[in-house]
Amino acid sequence: MDKQHSQCPVEFTVNMVGGKYKLVILYQLATHEVRRFNELRRELPNITPRTLTRQLRELESDGLINRQVYPEIPPKVEYSLSETGKSLNSILLQIENWGLKHIVNKPK
Repeated sequence: MDKQHSQCPVEFTVNMVGGKYKLVILYQLATHEVRRFNELRRELPNITPRTLTRQLRELESDGLINRQVYPEIPPKVEYSLSETGKSLNSILLQIENWGLKHIVNKPK
């Protein structure tokens, strides 16, 4: 068995969606279908442009999001979930529901 197929499926998934902002980016794309860079920045006020760029590149490289560049001036770039990314929608919804249930009970 090669390393890719012997890896734990949970570890594989966490490696793809892990990171401080990746799940939130995926959630934003799942709930809004298409987002531009600055729209994502507004939704994630604590993220730096460099970190957002890095997270988007990693998600694109892993095949979870699509990056569409339009030949305009100024450049227009839109991000959306790929088919593989869309397969995470039910999981993202479960995470959202869990958060809604537990956010009020969070210890201070």
